[in-house]
Amino acid sequence: MKSDVYSRITDQIVAELEKGVRPWHKPWNAGHVAGPISRPLRSCGKPYSGINVVMLWATAMERGFSAPIWMTFKQALELGAHVRKGEKGALVVYASTFTRTEQDTDTGEAQEREIPFLKGYTVFNVEQIEGLPAHYTASIAPRLNPEQRIERADAFFAATHADIRHGGNSAHYVPSLDYIQMPTFESFRDAAAYYATLAHECTHWTRHEKRLDRDFGRKRFGDQGYAMEELVAELGAAFLCADLDLVPQIRDDHAPYIAGWLKVLKDDKRAIFTAASHAQRAADFLTGLQPSTPMMEAAE
Repeated sequence: MKSDVYSRITDQIVAELEKGVRPWHKPWNAGHVAGPISRPLRSCGKPYSGINVVMLWATAMERGFSAPIWMTFKQALELGAHVRKGEKGALVVYASTFTRTEQDTDTGEAQEREIPFLKGYTVFNVEQIEGLPAHYTASIAPRLNPEQRIERADAFFAATHADIRHGGNSAHYVPSLDYIQMPTFESFRDAAAYYATLAHECTHWTRHEKRLDRDFGRKRFGDQGYAMEELVAELGAAFLCADLDLVPQIRDDHAPYIAGWLKVLKDDKRAIFTAASHAQRAADFLTGLQPSTPMMEAAE
């Protein structure tokens, strides 16, 4: 079951990438009371995290769902609703451990060992469910003006105290000098593109040894370690944009990376899990630098 879950999820991501689609980028066409773009939410309003975000975004994109809320068959019943006949659910996973007693080969003594495992279960989008209370499916008009600076996003990135410099026509992070270089705000096609790019570079910024000390053994441009770090930055930016209620924009200069990502994912069925975990850690780190976390408070 464990390897099957890894394979099913990785195969789904690979299939989307081979079509040229990044399943972690979903510009929702319809607004929702939970936000016009959001991380996938449980029925209680708590956001999913890590690989489950990627999986549910991919499913929503494939099937055209605009609502971000998901729940189990049982949870729908408890709300007096029911999943429509013939609807197919989406896979999400739960990581846990179990204790196994083993005999030490040297001493002969019994030792307890924690064994990690992944358990998969099925959830349904609220658009697949009939009879739910109105607030689960209610929509609102779009409220993002892409032509202006966005105060909440500016405040978020300012609170990280990252050294962010502006100028030139390239966006990149310089690890040796620990600063982020960004083109000027005015040079981007819209505000969301600027903040999505900044979120990508800020995710790279978290890899520094005095922060999350993330290293995939990258030696040169284009190697697997490089591709893995770029995948983490892509997912981290997508997670942050969802939390900041922004529509993630695909950077044109990242198109060549898809081939590298495909190689990484095909070579290692656990790579997307690793990337999503590191991306979640980066997003959590940046959120933890905020003076207050209204997104977290809203989810509680």
